[in-house]
Amino acid sequence: MTDLEKHVNQPGRAKLVKDVRAKIKELGITYIYFQFISVTGRVVGKGIPADHWERTAEKGFQLVYGSTANLFLDRHNNYIGYGPEAMELVGIPDPETFVQLPWDKRVARVFCTCFRNREERENPGGHLTSDCRGNLRIFMDEFKKKHGLELRVGTEPEMMWLTKNEDGTPSGKGFSKPFCYHIDQFESLRPVFMQVIEYANAMGLDMIQGDHEDAPGQLELNWTYDNVLRNADRLSTYRQICAQVAREHNLIACFMTKPFMGVSASGCHTNMSLWKGGTVKVNKLGHKSLPGVDGVFSYVEGGTNTFMPDTKDMQMPGKIGLQSIAGIMKHLPALTALGSSTVNSYRRLWDQGFWAPVYADWGYQNRTCGLRVSAPGRFEYRSVDSMHNPYLLGAALLKACDEGISKKMKPAAPESRNIYEAQKAGKDVKKLPLSLGEALDRLAEDEVIKSAMPDEMYKVFHWYKNDEWERFLGATTQWDLDTYLDCLP
Repeated sequence: MTDLEKHVNQPGRAKLVKDVRAKIKELGITYIYFQFISVTGRVVGKGIPADHWERTAEKGFQLVYGSTANLFLDRHNNYIGYGPEAMELVGIPDPETFVQLPWDKRVARVFCTCFRNREERENPGGHLTSDCRGNLRIFMDEFKKKHGLELRVGTEPEMMWLTKNEDGTPSGKGFSKPFCYHIDQFESLRPVFMQVIEYANAMGLDMIQGDHEDAPGQLELNWTYDNVLRNADRLSTYRQICAQVAREHNLIACFMTKPFMGVSASGCHTNMSLWKGGTVKVNKLGHKSLPGVDGVFSYVEGGTNTFMPDTKDMQMPGKIGLQSIAGIMKHLPALTALGSSTVNSYRRLWDQGFWAPVYADWGYQNRTCGLRVSAPGRFEYRSVDSMHNPYLLGAALLKACDEGISKKMKPAAPESRNIYEAQKAGKDVKKLPLSLGEALDRLAEDEVIKSAMPDEMYKVFHWYKNDEWERFLGATTQWDLDTYLDCLP
C-alpha cells in the first residue's frame, strides 16, 4: 500500500471517523475547516460541509502543492517551492484532532496530513515531504522506536495586543504600558485574556498561568506541556484563538518578534524533557461534555523523566539530559534558523540589554545563555521567538537529541556566571548567528538539522527564507531614509 493508503487504513482510525460523526450530530456541526501547516507555521487548508465528513476522511481533499509555502511569490514573481505545473496534494484528516470552534459552534476544525497525489508518476500517494506536521509525527515515532523515549515540550509564547486607528489601520501602539508583571496592566487586558482562556479551554488547552510582560500590550499565557506534536498543534490553535479574539475586540494580535525598539521582544522559550512510559489522561480539563473528540482533550502524564538528576548534584541533569544538551549545543547555529526564522527575529538577538539569548553556552537558571536548565528535569531552549514554526523546530530538536544520545556526547561544563561577566574574565564564547542570512548559511552546512527537513521540505524552507533575506537586503527602509536622506557625501 502507499503511504496514503496505510494512513487511511491504520488500526483504530475507522472507529475515530465514526466518533467524529457522532460528535458532528451531538454538537450540531455543519461546517469543518480541514487545515494543515505551511512552512512558516501558517494555518492553511479548505472548508467543507460536515455532510461530506466520511468521504473526505477516506478520499481527502486536493490543494496545490504551493500552499505549503503559503502560495506566495518570490521577488522574481515565481511561486515558492512549486510552479503552476505541479500536481495537487491530498490532505487526509486526522480525526483525533477534531474539535468545535467555540466562537461559532456550527464550525469545527481538524488537522490533516498531506500526501503526494495518487496520480503522481513518482511515489504516488507518498508522504508529502513539505508537510512539516506530517514530518514531525514520523520523526517522533522513529525517535520513540529507537530510544524508547518521548519528547515532551512546553512553550511560553509571548505576544502583543496592539491598537488600531479609527480607519482600522495599525496604530503602532500597544494597548497597555510596558510594565512587567504589574497586575494593573494585566487587569487592563482582562477582557481579552479571559476570552482567550475561555476559547482555549474549549479547544483542549489546559491553561496554567499568565502575566503581563515588559513590552506594550505584551502578554504571556501558558498551558500544560505534552508530547511535541500535540504541543505544536496547541500553539497553532492558540494563535488562531488570539486572532479571533483580536477581531472581537478590534485589536491586533501581534506575534511579530520585535515591533518596538527599546522594550523586550516576543520570545517563545521552549521547555523540553525526554520521558519513558506514561499514561494518557483523557478529558484532563474536566468538561461535562467534550466539544470535540477525546484526543484533543488528552494529555500524557507520568512515566520516568530521564532529564532528572541521577547523582547527588540536584542541579546536574541525568545522563540522557546531558547527552541531549550536548547534541543541541553542537547544532545551535543551525537551530537558530528555525527558532529565529525571520529578519525581524534578529532585532531581538541584537538588543542584548533585554536578556537576549545570543551566546552558544548553557547553564543553570542562567538567562544569558542560549540554553538553561530551568528546573530539575527540564531545560529551556531560549533562542526561539513567537514567529517560529513549532513543527520544524520540534523535528530538529529530535534530530539533535538523537545524535547526542546515539553518540553518547558530553557537553562542556555549565556556565554559572553572567555570560557578559564571564567574557570580561577571558572566556571565549561563540555567539549565535546574528542575521537570518548567517543562520541560513549555518543551516546549509548542518546535515543533521537539515535531515529534519527531508527532501522538498528543506527546498521550500530555504527558498522561502532566502527570498525573505534577499528582499530585506534589497529594500530601502525607514532607517535608511532617517540616516541618509538629508546627508551630503
